[in-house]
Amino acid sequence: MTKKTILSASVPTGVLTVGNYIGAIANWSAMQEKYNCLYAVADLHAWTVHQDPEMLRKRSLSFYAQYIALGLDPEKNILFMQSHVKEHAELAWILSCFTSTGALNRMTQFKDKSQQHAKNINAGLYTYPVLMAADILLYQANLVPVGEDQKQHLELTRDLVENLNGKFGDVFTMPDPFIPKLGARIMSLQDPEKKMSKSDENEKNFVSILDDPKKIMKKVKSAVTDSGSEIRYDENNKGIANLMTLYSAFSGKDMPTIEAEFDGKMYGHLKVALGELICETLAPVQEKYHDLIANKDHLHELMRSGAEKARERATKTLASVYDKVGFYRV
Repeated sequence: MTKKTILSASVPTGVLTVGNYIGAIANWSAMQEKYNCLYAVADLHAWTVHQDPEMLRKRSLSFYAQYIALGLDPEKNILFMQSHVKEHAELAWILSCFTSTGALNRMTQFKDKSQQHAKNINAGLYTYPVLMAADILLYQANLVPVGEDQKQHLELTRDLVENLNGKFGDVFTMPDPFIPKLGARIMSLQDPEKKMSKSDENEKNFVSILDDPKKIMKKVKSAVTDSGSEIRYDENNKGIANLMTLYSAFSGKDMPTIEAEFDGKMYGHLKVALGELICETLAPVQEKYHDLIANKDHLHELMRSGAEKARERATKTLASVYDKVGFYRV
């Protein structure tokens, strides 16, 4: 049976957090056995918000190395930097010519980001759902992991497939949303009403994959808890519920087992145990990451290899599209 193709991309902004680790990243090992997986560091998308070029380069390299350190096997997956595959930008231009402004005007994320970045409402921010469509369609992806904020963009992609396949025959594979087995929903350490975010400007709100043990312990110990002292899981007590959720995700223990483990103990005991558990879990990840970063030649070779594999697929799709739309080829 032919494996289905999955494409997933992450914009190299902010830092990868334990929320990312427990959520999407925790599914990678299982997915790479079952599917043909392509993972992109979506550095082209990063420029919808103005970037410091040197910081973007540094962060893109760091994300790439972290992906491998977290378990993505470059031999089993195609792992690449989006800007290393020029076909993304080329297909995006073609797709933009088939995308109505009305469709882009309906994108709620554009409206939200326009409010957040009122001094930089650029054309890239407006059209980046088209680039996202190109990311997906270049590789004839069957499945695309999408969060709530990306559902509209996948629908736009599906509309483009319907339109272009209707005009030119079977050009693209129709992608479906992929709903992975979700890890626990991890909330901000200082504001457990909102989800932990890799782009949060307040670093006290998250634990980074690369935080050193001292910093991890400090952040966990200062995490917001509720009034009271009994360690019982209650969704209404969001602070302690979040810490217990983290403990459960890292230990594999269910809530009744955790409650029994900390029976008669204080919140502080849970925080110390949680901090130590996170440090222990991330230690081998951080060790592998630092080994990769210290050997940039090897990392660059992996990047080149990933880009070559990605371009093998991308060039076939783009050549087919160019033929269909009538570009003269020699």
